[in-house]
Amino acid sequence: MEQQLLELGEKVAALEAGAGMSNTINMEIFYWWCTALMITIHAGFLAYEMGASRAKNVLAAGTKNLLAFAFVVPTFFFFGWWIYNAFPSGFTIAEGSEVALPWSAAMGPNLTDNATGIFWAAFALFAATTASIASGAVIERIRLTAFLVLAIVLGSAVWILGAAWGWHPDGWLTVQFGFHDVGAAGCVHLIAGAFTLGILLNLGPRHGKYNADGSINALKAHSVPLTVVGLMLIIVGFFGFLGGCIIYNGGAQWTNIYGQPATLSAFAFNTLMGFTGGIIGGWVKTRDPFWMMSCGLVGIISAASGLDVWYPPLAFAIGMAGGVMAPMVALFLEKRGIDDAVGAVAVHGFGGAWGVLAMGLFASGYPNVDGMPAVSLTGQVVGLVVLGALGFIPGYAISAVMKAAGVLRVPRDVEIMGLDAVEVPVEAYPEGLVRMAPSASDEDGGMAAAKPVPAQ
Repeated sequence: MEQQLLELGEKVAALEAGAGMSNTINMEIFYWWCTALMITIHAGFLAYEMGASRAKNVLAAGTKNLLAFAFVVPTFFFFGWWIYNAFPSGFTIAEGSEVALPWSAAMGPNLTDNATGIFWAAFALFAATTASIASGAVIERIRLTAFLVLAIVLGSAVWILGAAWGWHPDGWLTVQFGFHDVGAAGCVHLIAGAFTLGILLNLGPRHGKYNADGSINALKAHSVPLTVVGLMLIIVGFFGFLGGCIIYNGGAQWTNIYGQPATLSAFAFNTLMGFTGGIIGGWVKTRDPFWMMSCGLVGIISAASGLDVWYPPLAFAIGMAGGVMAPMVALFLEKRGIDDAVGAVAVHGFGGAWGVLAMGLFASGYPNVDGMPAVSLTGQVVGLVVLGALGFIPGYAISAVMKAAGVLRVPRDVEIMGLDAVEVPVEAYPEGLVRMAPSASDEDGGMAAAKPVPAQ
C-alpha cells in the first residue's frame, strides 16, 4: 500500500509539473503570435506612408520606415528594455534591473527562463511601432540619418521611460495617482504624437505646401488606395499589439499590466466597437476614405486606456467622438503652418490624449490593486500632462539642435527633385507612371506643376 501511495504521489507530481510546463509553453506561444501580428503593423505603415508620398518620394519613404524598424530593435535590446525595468519609480534605478542589461543571463537562450525573451520581443515591437508613428508625418523632407536618430530616441528611450512610469505594475503614475492605460493610449500614442509635433515645429512644411499669403496647397498622395490598405493592415496588427497588453497567467485569470483582473473578451468587445465607432465618426465628418480608416485607428486608440472595463456601447461612443474630432485637430494644425503629411499628431497624439482623458471622465472610481489609488480624473490628467511633456520636450529639443546644425532637413533642390532620385538606387515605377519635373512655380514656392516627364 505504501508503495502504491508513493507511486501515486509521483504520478501526481509529474502531472502537475507537466501542466505547469504546458502553461508556460502556452504563454510563450501566445506572445510569440502577438509579436508576429505586430509585424503586420509595419507592413501597414510601409504601405500607408508610401501611398501618402508623392511618386518622386515613395521609395525614400519606404526605406526610412524599414530602417527605423531595423535600428530600433537592436537598440531596444541594448538599452531600451533596461530602461523599462530600471525606472518605474522615476529616475532612481530599481533594484534587480540588472537582469535586463544586455549581458545578463536572461537576455539570451536560457532553458530556465521561458519569459524574458518573449516579453522583450513584444516590447521591442511596441517600441518599433512607436517610432514608426513619427515616420509618416515627416515624409518628403527629413534627412534619413536625422530621422533614424530621432526614431532611436523615441522608440528605445523616450516612450519606454513613459511606459516604466505609467504602464508598469510599479510605475509611479499608477502607484501615486492610480493612472490606468491598459492599451497604451498615453504611453505609446500620446508620447509619439507629442514627440512628432516637436519635430514638425522645427522641420517646417514641405516645399509648396503654403503660398506666400499663407493659403494651403494640397500635396496629394500618389496612391490613396495603398494608404487605405496600409491602414487596414495596421488594424490587423493592432490585435497583436493589444493582445500583448494583457498578461497571460497559466491556470489563472488574465490580468492587465497593472495586475487587475481582465479578459481578452473585454478587449475583443471594445477594440471592435471603438474601431467601428471611429470609422463612422470619420465618415460623418469627412466622407474621405483615408480619414475614415485613420479615424478607425483613432477609435481604437480612444478606447484603449479602458479596454478592460468599458461597456461596449460606451467604447463605440468614445471611438466615434475621437473619429469626429481628429480631422478637426488635423485641420487646426494645418492652418497654423504645421505640415503633418499623414495626420499622425491628430491620430496618435490627440487620440491618445482623448483615450487617457476618457478613462478619467467615464471610469473614475475603478478600484486598483495592492492599496493603490483608484482611477480618477485627476490621476488621468496628471498622466496626460506628464506623458505629453515627456514626448514633446525631447522631440522638440533634439530636432532643434539638428536644425541649428543644418542636418535635420534635406537641401531644397533635393526636395524639389524628389528624394528617390538622390537616396534610392532603383525606381518605384519604371513603367507607366511619370515623375513630376520641377517647374517655375516650384522655384516661386508654389505648388508643383503638372509637368510630366517619363521615368528614367
